[in-house]
Amino acid sequence: MSESRAGRRKITSRAEVEHAAFELFDSRGFERTTIDDIAEAAGIGRRTFFRYFPSKNDIAWGDFDDQLRLMRKRLADYPADAPLLEVISDALVDFNRIEPAQVRQHRRRMRLILATPALQAHSALRYADWRQVLADFVGERLGVAPDSLAPQAIAYATLGVALAAYEQWLRSSEADLGDLLAAGMAELARLGESLPEQA
Repeated sequence: MSESRAGRRKITSRAEVEHAAFELFDSRGFERTTIDDIAEAAGIGRRTFFRYFPSKNDIAWGDFDDQLRLMRKRLADYPADAPLLEVISDALVDFNRIEPAQVRQHRRRMRLILATPALQAHSALRYADWRQVLADFVGERLGVAPDSLAPQAIAYATLGVALAAYEQWLRSSEADLGDLLAAGMAELARLGESLPEQA
């Protein structure tokens, strides 16, 4: 059956629900858009909405959890003797790789995430999940606990590079995100090499 009781086409795709939500976020603003508004625009019920997303805040992050699982797997696939910062740089660029057809939507998504105060607390949780994947990898490579200083410092620094690169990318329609991320990690590596060793 292709029509809902309200006469609208039944939506069965998470991506279509997300698209309907972003259209409302653009026209009304994130805070003034309710879950009921999104469900109505998508032609689904409120309960059905929660089959796709745990909350309105999660819409902005798309399939972030799936991407984290892929990142964890990719990190594990690198050779054990590959230089640590090179692996992290490659993984960072790979995690944020965007197909050309998706660039406009990704810019839209990241503007929402970085510029919406109502999303900041939720974003902090997502950033923590991302850092944990990296800290687990670094801890294993260094033979230390993931919550010890070195893995945590590297994870925080890499997230900082990513956020700085995204801010630069959003300021310029000509910028290439992968290039910015790689350049940011190269700057981090150069800074580390220039610091004096502890006595």
